[in-house]
Amino acid sequence: MPTLTYGKTDIHYILYREQRSDLKISVTLINGVEVFAPENLDVDKLHDHLKKKAPWILNKINAFKQVKTSIQRKEFVSGEKLPYLGRQYRLKVCREPVSTAAIRFYRGRFIATVPKNWPQEKVDKALEQQLVEWYRHRGTIKLKEKANHFQSLLDVRPKSINIRSQYKRWGSCTPDGDIYINWRLIMAPSNVFEYVIVHELAHLLVRDHSTAFWKIVKSILPDYKKRKEWLRIHGMTLHNIGSDAGGRQI
Repeated sequence: MPTLTYGKTDIHYILYREQRSDLKISVTLINGVEVFAPENLDVDKLHDHLKKKAPWILNKINAFKQVKTSIQRKEFVSGEKLPYLGRQYRLKVCREPVSTAAIRFYRGRFIATVPKNWPQEKVDKALEQQLVEWYRHRGTIKLKEKANHFQSLLDVRPKSINIRSQYKRWGSCTPDGDIYINWRLIMAPSNVFEYVIVHELAHLLVRDHSTAFWKIVKSILPDYKKRKEWLRIHGMTLHNIGSDAGGRQI
């Protein structure tokens, strides 16, 4: 990740090269610092501009540090509610004479089996890992289903499209046409999952976030703004599984 040093502070940012005439800087709670720059703008001029905006960028970053995101970590005990496609499903934990932990989704609830003598801390860690793998597996299946549908509507074909671990991004589209979708979206409502897929597929047609880009997204999802707003408001709740306090992922 590119870094700008301002005084004694390092500002890490994500850089997007686009067909645009101006330079845009965005600072958000989820994505951090994002810089959208013209394709032919050299690095020195880019950093000169960023240094001028550095006080504003740092003020935004500090303001977000004051935000209480209220990420309540899940406890893997019977009765806990686990999200899947926007709904909450009860977890039942069964202690059995087994050697390892396992979790499955059956008849509208999550069923887990764990060794009888395991302490709760070990149960939490093992079941969380199992659940993340389950989410990634289900996310891959759902992604293929939905992507095939929207690819036909947009008449595009990505080089590849896969589930990926991304802490600060919901989706991404590389210059080569590879699309990656955050596995956490399998916990969000289905229409939000669809929005991110359409968003990234639309970048195969228009690389930037111009009016033309949003016109394409709207042609497929007329209510895309509501779906996007859900992520803005509720996105952090998708981080209560699979991340520790420092933001690292399982």
